[in-house]
This record gives sequence, structure tokens and C-alpha cells, in this order.
Amino acid sequence: MDRSPILARRLFDRIEPVHAVTYFAPEARSELDALGYRGFWMGYFAARSAPFGVVPADVVSAAFYNFTPERVAKALPGAWDIAAPSDALRVREQSAVAALRRYGVTDEDADGAAELAAKAARSADIGGRALFAANRALEWPRQPLARLWHAATLLREHRGDGHVAVLMTEGVSGRECNVLHAAAGRVPEAMIKRSRDYDDAQWDHHRGALQRRGLLDAAGALTHAGRELKQRIEDVTDRLALRVLDVLGDDEVETLFRVLTPITRKVVAGGDVPAGTPMGLSRDDLDDDSARLG
Repeated sequence: MDRSPILARRLFDRIEPVHAVTYFAPEARSELDALGYRGFWMGYFAARSAPFGVVPADVVSAAFYNFTPERVAKALPGAWDIAAPSDALRVREQSAVAALRRYGVTDEDADGAAELAAKAARSADIGGRALFAANRALEWPRQPLARLWHAATLLREHRGDGHVAVLMTEGVSGRECNVLHAAAGRVPEAMIKRSRDYDDAQWDHHRGALQRRGLLDAAGALTHAGRELKQRIEDVTDRLALRVLDVLGDDEVETLFRVLTPITRKVVAGGDVPAGTPMGLSRDDLDDDSARLG
């Protein structure tokens, strides 16, 4: 199919907020706290890695890519002495559904989007995509809102696994990619340093590595080579992610955008998912329900 890779990016901007309620909605934090997990990050690493089951912290560090192993090890495997992966899976889904309902998303709203997103996720290749595969191996929810959230989770982890593969191919480490992302203006530097656990010395260390490659200038801004690399990373990520839509005909893709976009607008209007996130989301065209295939 001759579709522009920008379609995959526009899909991500619609899918990611639906998934991201599991990080930002108060229901998620309260449910994970109720299990006994200590603090946001223990709940985060427990819930997001739970599809793997009980695995060494290094496995999670490898899959998540841009966190320090030390940060992951503070949460895992200790979280599993408090509550099992099955408990984390149960409450992350329940809390996501509760948040979506609070925003005014109904089962009727979610039904069509869930079916089409699930069709795409079920057909996608799992090769090289460990986090996507672990989530896809879970039992599919029956409730439309839960199915939509699960499908959104699958599609975002599919894209994320591909993004990690591109970064590795380009020789950009998990820690360097955060610096590169901030230099490109996709995320605020202060926010990414805080959320991904950098002190000034660590940030300067990784920025220096990128400067020595000629990707950043002395002030930490992208050079021409840096802009080319960043654009190439995003373009290839989009091309890899676009493949999940191969199973959907043009009419189905248009329908998916038409029914999903209003849901994403409700999530954004709910106010829990901030405008600036580590994922670098765009909200610029959420007023357009079309897939723009024509």
C-alpha cells in the first residue's frame, strides 16, 4: 500500500494519549499505591513491565531503553514481593478504564475504534518487538473501553520497540536519545532530566558524546548533521510503525481516525495527560478527524 509514513505519526498522536492515562491519571496512581507499591516509579515499572512476568531488572532496562539500570533496580524485582505481575496488570487496566469513563468516553464510543485497532495490533509482526509481543500475549479484554486501551497499548509499544531498533542502528544510546530529543525541541530539557533521572553531570556527559559526533554544537543545539539524524530516526520509526495498518483497507483506516480522534480529544480535555510529555506528542491536528489518505 502506498501510504505516507506521516500517517503512522498521526496515529501515534491519537493512540498515545489513550494509553498514557495509565501514567498520568490519578486513578492509576491510587490503584497502584493500594497494591502497596512505594511511589510513582515502583508502580510505573511494575505495571509497564508486568506483561513480561517476573524477569531480571536488566531485561526491563533493555526493553525500556532510556532509563538507568539503577532506577529500574530500585523498583524491580522488589515490587513483586509486594504484589504479583497479575495484580499490576489487573489494576492498570481497571484504572485506565475508570479514567476514560471519567473523561466521558463510553463503551459505544470505544467499540468501533477498539475493533479496528485490535485488528491492526493482532496482525502486526512481533519479530524484534519484545515489549509488544509480551503485551499481545495477554488475554484480550471483552469490555470495549478495556479493549480500546489494550489495543492502544499494543500499538504504542509496537512503535516504541521499532524506535529502539532505529536508535540502536544509528548508534544512539538510550541515555543519549533523551538529550537528542530535548535538543530537537520535542520535550523540555528540565522535564526529561527530571523524569529520566539525570543530574547536570550526567546530562553534560551524554551531551558531550553527541557533540563529539558533531550532532550538537557547543551550546547544545542540533547541528545540521544532528537535525538530519533526528529526522531520519523519526522517519524510519514512522515507516516501521506504518506496517501495522497494512491489514486495514483505506475505508477502515478512515473509520479508525474518525472514531478515535474524538476519543483522544476527550482524553486531552480531561487534563491528566500534560501537553509536554517524554513522548513528545503533538496536538496540532486533533481537530481533524480524517486520515488524509486522499
